[in-house]
Amino acid sequence: MNRIFGRGKPKSPTPNLSDCIGNVDARSESIEKKIGRLDVELVKYKDQMKKMRDGPSKNMVKQKALRVLKQKRMYEGQREQLAQQSFNMEQTNYTIQTLKDTKTTVEAMKIGAKEMKIAYKDVKVDQIDDLQDQLEDMMEDASEVQEALSRSYGTPDIDEDDLEAELDALGDELLLDDDSSYLDDASASPSIPEGMPSDAKTNKDGVPVDEFGLPQIPAS
Repeated sequence: MNRIFGRGKPKSPTPNLSDCIGNVDARSESIEKKIGRLDVELVKYKDQMKKMRDGPSKNMVKQKALRVLKQKRMYEGQREQLAQQSFNMEQTNYTIQTLKDTKTTVEAMKIGAKEMKIAYKDVKVDQIDDLQDQLEDMMEDASEVQEALSRSYGTPDIDEDDLEAELDALGDELLLDDDSSYLDDASASPSIPEGMPSDAKTNKDGVPVDEFGLPQIPAS
């Protein structure tokens, strides 16, 4: 059958803005490289002209430089056109993607609204109020139970005057405990010897010491 009717032509892929932008950018980079090579030629011709005297040879080099400069200006114009085309396609692609995202967002919001409506059908406000009242009553009952359990039994009656007198006496005892006179006695005790044992028979205060520098105990 294919021999009789032939095969249909394959369908060409639909244009893609991203691919088009990539192609335009590639062409722009190629033109940029050409402009760079022309700049190198212009520098070379300019150096030659500086070293040459006026005459036919210098004019010939000048004509070459002018021709290269014209090519550079032409490539620069093409580069600007391609850059503008790429910018326009990028803006279009951005707008299309934004619209797609907006459509997806709206669809998601619609689905969410439907789900919320279905969920609210199962929620009864009266039942929630009743539940809150029940919880509040239960909390009050629990508080009453705790108060009942925390009651004290058989606690003797204590005179407040006696308590105040005991408190004052307790303060005096604390003041006595804070007495630091014992620190003075401790500071007056002999100092701990420092250093290695020596052969000195007396310390700096004139007290006899043994071979380890400790005060000697008088013989009884």
